[in-house]
Amino acid sequence: MIRSEILKEIAPILRDELVVCNIGIPSQELHAIDDQPSNFYMLGTMGLASSIGLGLALVQPKPVIVIDGDGSVLTNLGTLPTIANNVADNYILLIIDNGSYGSTGDQPTYAGRKTSLAKVAEACGCERVIECSAEDTGRVLQEALEARKMTVIVSKCESGNAKMPVITMDPVVIRDRFMKTVEA
Repeated sequence: MIRSEILKEIAPILRDELVVCNIGIPSQELHAIDDQPSNFYMLGTMGLASSIGLGLALVQPKPVIVIDGDGSVLTNLGTLPTIANNVADNYILLIIDNGSYGSTGDQPTYAGRKTSLAKVAEACGCERVIECSAEDTGRVLQEALEARKMTVIVSKCESGNAKMPVITMDPVVIRDRFMKTVEA
């Protein structure tokens, strides 16, 4: 499975949840698969989806699911100790680990080699870390929502991108409709 196939499978679980989605192709894929006002699509700032999602989880009670990639987490590795030390039981970080920088040409990441992001998250102090295969992502995500405990999920999948259109929605529109969902 590639990332877009995971997103298709988990889209029904994500619907009506607050979702912060990683920059680039992951946001394009989620937008094309199942655009929802409760999805905040990152159009800039690589590596910050996990941090933005944590901040959101800390200031309001609704569950927040962050869809991030291994390349982005590696870009902002400081996010994992920050998450571990600022526990928000309404926060789920779903790292879709395809071992590559998918939005820039599928160059390999270290997570596709020797580095285990699940072990890094555990070493940073994250208490509930689950590594799973792409095929188990939906089940693990649903269980994490039901557990109501901060969870880091590392979903291992194949590298590859689906051809999706660029998001043409104005960033201000994305922000405003997302904020209305947060406030509802």
